[in-house]
Amino acid sequence: MWRLPLFASTALLAVTLAGCGAKSKADAPPAPTPVEAVEVAAPGGAATVGGAGTLERRREMALSFRIPGVLTALRVEAGDSVRAGQVIAAIDPAGVDARQQQTAADLERARRDVERDKALFEKGFVSRQRIDDRQSALKAAQAAYDAARFDRRWASLVSPVSGVVLERRAQAGEVVAAGQVVARVADLSSPLVLRLPLAAREAARVRVGDVAQVRVDDLGAQPLAGRVTRVGEAADTRTGAVAVEIELSAPPPALRSGQVAHATLSVRAAPDAARPYARVPAEAVLEANGRQAFVLRFEGGKARRTAVAFGGFDGDDALVAGLPQGAQVIT
Repeated sequence: MWRLPLFASTALLAVTLAGCGAKSKADAPPAPTPVEAVEVAAPGGAATVGGAGTLERRREMALSFRIPGVLTALRVEAGDSVRAGQVIAAIDPAGVDARQQQTAADLERARRDVERDKALFEKGFVSRQRIDDRQSALKAAQAAYDAARFDRRWASLVSPVSGVVLERRAQAGEVVAAGQVVARVADLSSPLVLRLPLAAREAARVRVGDVAQVRVDDLGAQPLAGRVTRVGEAADTRTGAVAVEIELSAPPPALRSGQVAHATLSVRAAPDAARPYARVPAEAVLEANGRQAFVLRFEGGKARRTAVAFGGFDGDDALVAGLPQGAQVIT
């Protein structure tokens, strides 16, 4: 991850750090001391954050069977085009067929029991409780049959969208578990997006609609335009990063899902409850104590020690307040 500087380009300035002692008549004035200084950015102005992430289609699906079984056919390879409803894989249906036949027989028997006991109930030979029990057994048999029939539909795996196969993860003849990913499919009609993990502090400054410049190494230095469409509400439990989604406006056909891209986002400056802070290089701070710090401000050709409010360090920058926009501090 990189971060662009938020202050003006550095320049060599001549500043006179002269004492107040008496000068000899024969001595020439002391030569100015060259120093390096930067211009202070406007407090609360725009800033940038950046990072690297992975390009993906917004709709990418990991396809799996709902039931376990032996994979008898997998008819696609990575890169193949598929259409919605196309069968791409199948498992041996013998097990689910047997279960469906068994549940069908149980359902038929439960119906006969209900009809028989109804006739006996009308003659006074069985109780109302017996009829209620038979009705409950019939409902249970019907539910089991419906579940078996539903499972039979999952013996064939179909593509839910028209798109392309991104990955094939199994081979015919393998035993696959319920929920085991067999293939991954992308909907090519969905936008290409960049999933960008950002530190929580930086993600807090990102808003939906912020513009971004995206660069992919394989395409050279030409940036691609993007826009923030989603900001995650939860941080990753392992890394602490918050996912930010950037949608590319007009991605070239050469881009593929899984490519790594770098993005720079134009965002708001870091918020502060008390006052807006400007950014200066961390080396511009002479000393800091609590909420106060000192910098050397270049003014009128001289270096002046100036007190500023100190908001802490943020990466390579220090957050300070009390300097006017355009002021120059010596680094």
